[in-house]
Amino acid sequence: MGLFDKMKQAAANVSGNQTVTFTFQALPESLAQMQALPEASLDTPFKTAALTVCALCAYGADKNIGLEMLNWLRGPRPMNGQEISFLNDRFRDGKSYIPFSYFVGASPENGYTPRQPFTLLVGSNHTSNTEEGYCKLFIPCGGADSPRPIKLRRKGDGQWFLWEQYLMTGIRIPTSADPWA
Repeated sequence: MGLFDKMKQAAANVSGNQTVTFTFQALPESLAQMQALPEASLDTPFKTAALTVCALCAYGADKNIGLEMLNWLRGPRPMNGQEISFLNDRFRDGKSYIPFSYFVGASPENGYTPRQPFTLLVGSNHTSNTEEGYCKLFIPCGGADSPRPIKLRRKGDGQWFLWEQYLMTGIRIPTSADPWA
């Protein structure tokens, strides 16, 4: 690594710019499978963010399993009725493709079918650590022009839990479903 590379890396670390790549050979289909993943240590906010996308994918296939995963990722603060209703609304009308839009290779043109293995990029920036005990991260989306935020909260034991997610907002519809395409 050259001098300028070291300076660039140091500047990125000071400003909080970091991208972590997560690769899953298969997505977890149960809470037990999720808890068996190395990311389940929840020792970084990046790991919790990545597992949240996996849980949302599971929710689209089976609400009970997805809810179990999300509640585990939320730690001592399970989802309430309003949050569950919001998720149900987001998945209405066959929109189970939304969480898959966060995987590398997913786009409106391919119906948000990600490449396999499933790869996620989770990033931070200068605004990520402005609030003590919380971390706001960003996940690029194949159906949006800018990465979507997710907020994590650190518990006293050092584990990071899902606090808020803004991943299930509207994105471009798959090209195959777009009458204007």
